[in-house]
Amino acid sequence: MRLPSWLAALGVAVAMWLGGTGAASAQFGNCTITTTPVSFGVYNVFDASPLDSTGSIQITCFGWLRTVNVMLSKGSAPTNNPRQMVYLHPTFGESRLEYNLYLDAARSQIWGDPFPYSYSTNAWWFFLNLNLTVYGRIRQQQDVPAGSYSDLVVATINY
Repeated sequence: MRLPSWLAALGVAVAMWLGGTGAASAQFGNCTITTTPVSFGVYNVFDASPLDSTGSIQITCFGWLRTVNVMLSKGSAPTNNPRQMVYLHPTFGESRLEYNLYLDAARSQIWGDPFPYSYSTNAWWFFLNLNLTVYGRIRQQQDVPAGSYSDLVVATINY
């Protein structure tokens, strides 16, 4: 069964959310999906290190499941490597800040859509409580104007 897509907003003050609260939950059939913010805070263009942050996706399901797949779209970028947050500056026009979302703490495997860049678990479950960490990173020393950068990423949960 394919669930409707979930929207998650990502920006310099990056958050994955639904309904504008920073954390969201929705019930579909036998699964509940909840997200928590991925917040980068303030980005310093002169910092020699990347800016990292984390968030999470929690899935709770009741019933017999064989596979649960969680995919994140590329957002407003043409590809998911890199993703891009956008800021519409009143003088300079559109500016883009490159970032990405990863499956692992080492930030070596990009979380994307389609496979193989998705989280997947294969088992038979009657009750599933899955808490997935989303690891975010903004590449260092990008020459962009100050502003509030954001992106719209769709999280798709298939079970």
